[in-house]
Amino acid sequence: MEPHPRADSNTAPPAAGAPAERGRGQPEHAPEAQSDRLRFLDLAARRIARGVDLDETLRGLYEAAVPAFADVVLVHLREPLMAGEGQAAEPLVLRLHSFAQGPEGVVTAASAGGAGPVRPTVSGPFAELLLGRQPVFGDVPEIETVVSELLEPVAGVSATVAPGRRLIIAPLYGRRHLLGTLALLRAAGRPAFVADDLLVAAQLATHTALGVEASVPSGQEASAADALQLRMLPSSLPETTGVRLASRYLPAAESSQGGGDWYDAIPLPGNRVALVVGDVMGHSMTSAAMMGQLRTTVQTLARLDLPPEEVLYHLDEQARRLGSEHMATCLYAIYDPISQRLLVADAGHPPPVLLHPDGSGEVLQVPPGAPIGVGGVPFETWELPAPTGGTLLLYTDGLVESRNRDVLTGMELLRGRLEAVAARVAPPPLDMLCDAVLTLLDPEARDDDVALLAARFDGFAPLNVAYWFLSPQPQTAGRARQLTRRALHRWGLGSMLDATELMVSEVVTNAVRYASRPIALRLLRTDVLRCEVGDDSPQVPRMRRAQAGDEGGRGLFLVDQLALRWGATLLSTGKVVWFEQEIPEEYGQHRQEGADAA
Repeated sequence: MEPHPRADSNTAPPAAGAPAERGRGQPEHAPEAQSDRLRFLDLAARRIARGVDLDETLRGLYEAAVPAFADVVLVHLREPLMAGEGQAAEPLVLRLHSFAQGPEGVVTAASAGGAGPVRPTVSGPFAELLLGRQPVFGDVPEIETVVSELLEPVAGVSATVAPGRRLIIAPLYGRRHLLGTLALLRAAGRPAFVADDLLVAAQLATHTALGVEASVPSGQEASAADALQLRMLPSSLPETTGVRLASRYLPAAESSQGGGDWYDAIPLPGNRVALVVGDVMGHSMTSAAMMGQLRTTVQTLARLDLPPEEVLYHLDEQARRLGSEHMATCLYAIYDPISQRLLVADAGHPPPVLLHPDGSGEVLQVPPGAPIGVGGVPFETWELPAPTGGTLLLYTDGLVESRNRDVLTGMELLRGRLEAVAARVAPPPLDMLCDAVLTLLDPEARDDDVALLAARFDGFAPLNVAYWFLSPQPQTAGRARQLTRRALHRWGLGSMLDATELMVSEVVTNAVRYASRPIALRLLRTDVLRCEVGDDSPQVPRMRRAQAGDEGGRGLFLVDQLALRWGATLLSTGKVVWFEQEIPEEYGQHRQEGADAA
């Protein structure tokens, strides 16, 4: 959680709703003091209740309590944090989550591996005090041994905060479990807490604990979140010519709720493929549902064949229209096996890692844009080489970041692990590579889910591609038939000539009717023969049954009858109509024999 400066409305003097501080000779139970405390608790309860997740709940606490009630507020949470019917872990372990300090009330999160855990024993007096559910002053003997550990992260606490009644420790107790502790401190120049302030602290702790508990899933809810998450991930990856794919997904640790990580591979026209990985921030059912909505949006945008920066732009718009406060990171890449190039746009996501054919690893220098949901920030597409034999690894931050490791260190470890695997087996099988990468994870420090997508670039030999641009004129269909005939003779596919010529002629004739710019005709020879005709008209052709007296309307019907499969893809610049045919078995055998001989 990043520092959050307090709003102006939250820095009002204590008189504006804060509990009155008793001076010398002022009775603790003065009516005006009680009235101030009630107003303060009402305001604090409403601010805490506004939180929709753990960080927002605690931010509401800090905004209400600092500086109105205390100068420093610290929250330590139990590790692991349990809710529902689950059995709480033993021994009792607390770890600092965050704290707010000073008149400005800036919230500071505990850094990974920073403040160490406080480890009171279950049978010790401090643990017994916490299980008693009542707040206490800092001068009770039971907490003397842990005060220094609890207050260690606070800057200047030894000089500004006196012991004793300038400190209150309140247990955060939910409906079933002890969730952590709330520490409230006052500086030396301020009146100490009084007995009635223990009641205020108890109420603050109760509202905070209920908010914390609501942000942690019960076992049943966590199971439902995990099931929803897995259901929304791809059941299988597409088989596309020119690239091989493998993936992995690991849910978060048992003590964490399901997250919003996802990956996808989406076939595009021209044997290209879109490679996607994303991460919705937060861990909840809402995060999993948001992930499903964003993944569906990406699939829809990808099939429009938009540039990567346009996909992220429209995804950002959609995320803001959904009205969710959750943000997401996303990396969207398009691999073209024919040009052997990679187009990449990044929305706040960790950069991909490329394992080169020679076994060296490289963290690609793709500048990250703003996360999805921020709005108003443009995205950029970067073009990079995609060498044949190379492997691109897309991943979420759960793979490289943990409580004990920052992202940059994790990325370097990932690069080194890829190089180590390639040194043993060149090139390493994709499944082997994915499994080796996952050994980077530390089960003890991992609390986030992990999505991983690996793509091996096989490329596309130029001799298997024929490409032309044709003017949209009446004689263009005849020219297209000539060019098709030459390509098929060159490939030794003369037996497919009649059917292919007929279908090319029909599709090109349809394009000529609507195009205003040159038409693109492309033939691709893989395990099938694929023909693509692109033009600048957005009108997608529809097959219809021609009547007996109609002069036209039979073209797509013929294509439907002769082709193995066909379709039309709407693009941002027009459309592509394509069809595929099976290549005769004898040609496949000759081709394999030639490859073996080579």
